[in-house]
Amino acid sequence: MQILESVRIALRALTANKMRSILTMLGIVIGVGAVIALLSVGHGFEQYITEQFEGLGSNLLFVISGQLESGGPGSARASRQRFQPLTMGDAEALADPFQISDVVAVAPEFQRSGRVVRGKVDMSTSISGVTPEYESVRNFRPVLGEFIAAEHVNGRSRVAVIGDTVAEELFDEFEYPIGQTIKLNDVPFKVIGVLEEKGGGGGFGDADNLVMIPISTAQTRLFSAGAVRGELVISIVFIQVVSQEKMGDVADRITEVLRERHRISFKDDDDFTVVNQADLIQVFGQFTAVFTTVLGAIAGISLLVGGIGIMNIMLVSVTERTREIGIRKAVGAKRSDILLQFLIEAMVLSMIGGFVGITLGYGASTLLSGVLELQTVVTAGAILLATSFSAAVGLFFGIYPATRAARLNPIDALRYE
Repeated sequence: MQILESVRIALRALTANKMRSILTMLGIVIGVGAVIALLSVGHGFEQYITEQFEGLGSNLLFVISGQLESGGPGSARASRQRFQPLTMGDAEALADPFQISDVVAVAPEFQRSGRVVRGKVDMSTSISGVTPEYESVRNFRPVLGEFIAAEHVNGRSRVAVIGDTVAEELFDEFEYPIGQTIKLNDVPFKVIGVLEEKGGGGGFGDADNLVMIPISTAQTRLFSAGAVRGELVISIVFIQVVSQEKMGDVADRITEVLRERHRISFKDDDDFTVVNQADLIQVFGQFTAVFTTVLGAIAGISLLVGGIGIMNIMLVSVTERTREIGIRKAVGAKRSDILLQFLIEAMVLSMIGGFVGITLGYGASTLLSGVLELQTVVTAGAILLATSFSAAVGLFFGIYPATRAARLNPIDALRYE
């Protein structure tokens, strides 16, 4: 009952100076709102990164040419001297079940930038030469028409599967794109499929601005891929493994096969890199977690500023209510009663500001979602963190004014004018 009575007295004291109380709470409101809004951006970014990597496909290994890491300028130069591009022969070797087991499918890709034109529309896009396996390995499903087939690759056909963005730019809303002709770098291609929307934007690139054609066509009829050891060059190889548990073993076997094909004897001489999708998700997850923490810490500074405002106003309140404190002590109030009273007033200020800040933060998060074109995520943890921090701020910055009030000599307090 003493706590409830103290809360009632605190509310009465705060409503006696409404404008001052509102201005004091404003710092907490802004602080809590900023914490929730910025944390929602950080969590939204984490979710976006995870979705992008998961959208690449499941249980993937990436094989790229060159080494991602080097020990310094000298080793970097040596890496360039040893550099050998990946080839179609490499991809075929990796797809051989007698050499590497536990592989679901292997999808090589030859990727370049180019221009796609239809009528008066001319736009830059990413052009990828792919095989039929690319559809399942990379989760690119056509919503209209069909994907690249084996006969298209064998016949070096001039057919194209276009992304959602390309389809929207080149064709009117009610125009059926299948069977229509577009030009890639001034070479005519027939559209045989339109891919489902992958999403993207917000400064992170458009995953739907792409055109896929048969890899043989890209290497020989649209671009000049070049050859190494009599085999056409490719950009990257995607390998889908049967399960997450087998990815390490498959990666080791890939390394052995490529070292044998490239005549490499020592690990430091590797001219390729095998990247694990799970490792990428973990690395980027650590980065985004740090990013979210930094955003939260920046927003937390405004909460500290709000706490200083609470301390300031509570010190003023102690001075104004010196006679009241003296009277309460004269009629039997203990030091702990006075201490508790002013602590509760500080806590009430910060908690009311915290609850208003939650509403402000949620609204700001929704607004930022539209501005950044990024789906922000307001989590219960962020709300709990901001509210708990605001309560802690009220408690911490209320201790000194409350202690000062509790230590007042009742005789001096009664004499105070």
